[in-house]
Amino acid sequence: MSPSPGRERRHVTVRGVVQGVGFRPFVYTLAEQLGLTGWVTNNAQGVEAEVEGPAAAVAEFCERVGTRPPPLAVVESVEQRVVPPENDGSVFTIRPSAGGPGRTLVSPDTATCDACLSELADPADRRHRHPFITCTHCGPRFTIVTSLPYDRDRTTMAGFPMCADCAGEYTDPADRRFHAQPIACPACGPRLTLRTGPHDADGPRDAAALAEARRMLAEGAVVAVKGLGGYHLACDAGDPSAVRTLRKRKNRGDKPFAVLADSLETVERLALVGDAERELLLGPRKPVVLLRRRTSACPDVAAAVAPGSPDLGVMLPYTPLHRLLLGLPGDPPGPAVLVMTSGNRSGEPIVTDDAEALARLEGLADVWLAHDRPIHVPCDDSVVRVCAGAELPVRRSRGYAPFPIALPVPVVPALATGGDLKNAFCAGDGRYAWLSAHVGDMDDLATLNAFERATAQLTDLTSVAPRLLVADRHPGYRSTQWAHREARARDLPLRQVQHHHAHVASAMAEHGLDGSEQVIGIAFDGTGYGDDGAVWGGEVLLADYDGYRRFAHLGYAALPGGDAAVRNPYRMALSHLRTAGLPWSEELPCVGAATAEERRLLRRQLERNLNCVPTSSMGRLFDAVSSLAGVCHRVEYEAQAAMELENAALEDLYGASGSPAGLLDDGRKGAYRFMLRPVRQDPEAPLVADPAPVLAAAVADVRAGVAAGPVARRFHAAVVSLVQEVCAVARERTGIGTVALSGGVFCNALLTEGCCAVLERDGFAVLRHHRVPPNDGGLALGQLIVAARATR
Repeated sequence: MSPSPGRERRHVTVRGVVQGVGFRPFVYTLAEQLGLTGWVTNNAQGVEAEVEGPAAAVAEFCERVGTRPPPLAVVESVEQRVVPPENDGSVFTIRPSAGGPGRTLVSPDTATCDACLSELADPADRRHRHPFITCTHCGPRFTIVTSLPYDRDRTTMAGFPMCADCAGEYTDPADRRFHAQPIACPACGPRLTLRTGPHDADGPRDAAALAEARRMLAEGAVVAVKGLGGYHLACDAGDPSAVRTLRKRKNRGDKPFAVLADSLETVERLALVGDAERELLLGPRKPVVLLRRRTSACPDVAAAVAPGSPDLGVMLPYTPLHRLLLGLPGDPPGPAVLVMTSGNRSGEPIVTDDAEALARLEGLADVWLAHDRPIHVPCDDSVVRVCAGAELPVRRSRGYAPFPIALPVPVVPALATGGDLKNAFCAGDGRYAWLSAHVGDMDDLATLNAFERATAQLTDLTSVAPRLLVADRHPGYRSTQWAHREARARDLPLRQVQHHHAHVASAMAEHGLDGSEQVIGIAFDGTGYGDDGAVWGGEVLLADYDGYRRFAHLGYAALPGGDAAVRNPYRMALSHLRTAGLPWSEELPCVGAATAEERRLLRRQLERNLNCVPTSSMGRLFDAVSSLAGVCHRVEYEAQAAMELENAALEDLYGASGSPAGLLDDGRKGAYRFMLRPVRQDPEAPLVADPAPVLAAAVADVRAGVAAGPVARRFHAAVVSLVQEVCAVARERTGIGTVALSGGVFCNALLTEGCCAVLERDGFAVLRHHRVPPNDGGLALGQLIVAARATR
């Protein structure tokens, strides 16, 4: 039978985030609406389809499939070609998934949608109170995928056969769960269990387990809760005793906890919420959002949750289990806010395995609320803040990973291992880079093992077979040592990239720069291995992807005792005072923080240059000023001293409810200034930003009785002025008009917004991070594009 005149058939391939997002049901429904026949399937390339019918309808299909995709889909490309008509009757079918060569992109895990939340709370719905309710538009994806193409038998839901009702929904094109791979209900699982320890095999199940966990939370217990990407440790955030207990058990020190609130209204009682923050809190990713706390106390959150911090990390429920833990209408009263922190011991990776959770969290948790759906890929909560109205990632993980970053230039298949703090690695091939979920600090065996497992999982999932390994130049980094071992074992080349060059390149890549023109790269952080063997961290580089020149840097000071100086900012303050030629006056807080014997030993150490590596670190200068101003002398977590200094500046400048805009305008009176000078009479030699005048002015203020707030504000203003001045000099000498701000110091919203304001006012194009963290969590992206460019 010959095809009718005017009919056409086209083969269509759609690439992007098109699996696990309801794309095949969308294609099916679209074809049905347009009266087309043919088929659709998943394969390793993405979604493949053939459609046949009137030529106009086929053309409309090809246009709409790329421009009006499902909510969670991201279409990167639509390829089509005309093929001979087959006149295949009057049906359109979904074919079984196929394997083969190619690559598709996996969706991140997505928060429970409004439709599922409505069913969860509806007593008439068969999924009423089901902790694993999900549909095509929400639920687990990345953390349950074991291989591609994305089908139920290639996820950790493979062990849960669908009941008849779920199977009917799964195969019904009109249903919201049509081909939703994690589809589940109370009849087919998964199931909850509450256990009191490794030897408790008969704890309450399902609704009884949940009710008992809620009761125990309300009574002050610490509950280990299995989530999407790992376990959390939860307690009532309004119970000071429970919070102190969790803090002590986890050896948390004063590091702030994140909290899970039951509603946006509760969040607004706790903190200031702007439009951008509201969008993040309510959106499909639902990260932890750092919010400015209200000054009035709130009984829902005890002071011990975030002691000394004006910011509070808050998220809203992103799984049905979280929603049920906080309670539905009509439930017995319970906590409106829960502390929700990663389920691990200090320094270890998040726990995902049930047996491991019972062993590793013993002594931390009182009970374990677990379920029997395995977690294939660990994934911590993401952390973001809003800076100048835009998202600033602090930790990129759940809801973001493994969403790829499109690259401005192609790369050869490669794996970049990142750094040792806040580790995230990066796989790349062609025009895509996949930044991993947060791994953690590479300082124990468990994290190293988690790193190794995660690299294997991500490269397998993305079909990246590395032909090159990339690492930091620091010889002591465990990530670098791992790369050396793997390079030898796999017989692969290894390239090493300077730390701050990688930071600048990360910002360039995120903004789509092809590297054909240099930028002025401001790379401020705590530690990076320098070309001269010193610890760099206050760097101004003229950089592209091919290389860099050190245009300016912060003046060197001794880092006495290495990590001892990092843990004790007063040591850094005394070192900077000595370098600046300023006396250790007894009335200075940093001097008083050390005993007379400590000062005597430290003075001898500095005089003899014993274990005193020189550092240009801006992060360490922030630490020094924090101690000098009396804000923080000893730290219990990374960047504590700098964060508390920023908070002191914010409180002085704007009070508890202000914005960082206008820092310099408000800071002119009593301003501190760096001295920018050449290190020697050589036009190619880097300029040195000498902090001695800043320190002398700060010392004078402190001795005159000026409070910590004004000192902190004036210091921040001085750093902003330094960035403004050095960029003006660089543009005058080179003509470069683009500035990239990167490095962990730029997690400081006050500093970032101040720098952006003055630089944009001066006519610079400013690149700051919106998609990857400025800290070492974004380092691997820069390593990848510097070392693995196909045109290299």
